[in-house]
Amino acid sequence: MSKIENTSLTPTLVEELGNGLLEIYNLPTDEAFLRELFRDLFLNHWQEIQYGILVQGGVLEFEPPCAPTKFGYLDGYLTVEFGQFGHLHLCVGWNVGTGCVPSSEAVSRLRLPSRVELYRKLNSRHEPTYWGLRCFNSREPDAEQTMHIYLPNPLLTKEMQLAAEPDWSRLALWDYLRATYLSLPEPDPKDRLAKRFTHD
Repeated sequence: MSKIENTSLTPTLVEELGNGLLEIYNLPTDEAFLRELFRDLFLNHWQEIQYGILVQGGVLEFEPPCAPTKFGYLDGYLTVEFGQFGHLHLCVGWNVGTGCVPSSEAVSRLRLPSRVELYRKLNSRHEPTYWGLRCFNSREPDAEQTMHIYLPNPLLTKEMQLAAEPDWSRLALWDYLRATYLSLPEPDPKDRLAKRFTHD
């Protein structure tokens, strides 16, 4: 796995139109790192995550129906298969294409990830109420989201209903990702401030 040398361990505070206030931890975008990260998420934590995309005007949230039946890599793309339930592809490296249909350099460059972020959404009191990971392609000037991993939320139940009380054990995957991929071994007390889920 790549060492995180160029990644700031201090999150960037960003106000995003439609998303509100986010604290973002930038992750490396090199192929080796991303292959390991997504292998870890889909093979070791498939029961904990949801995946899809989250863009203004459209949200897709899928729960893996089973353990992946295949996790492969070919020509820059990760493939995660769930048997008869479908599969997904995510470009994390240089895509050449085939001999009959080669990818142009411009298209290959566009498909590369430009940003991969662990983030948490903050409410108006700057308390985290949502945790996730997202990946963007290299379209300029506005990169497009190619993958969103929805992490377990202690303020929501597994069925995505409002929790009567926060279940802080549902931050285990967030804490694990921070420790493993950001070298931040101690849980952040800030993650445990909010008492209920809000969209503010």
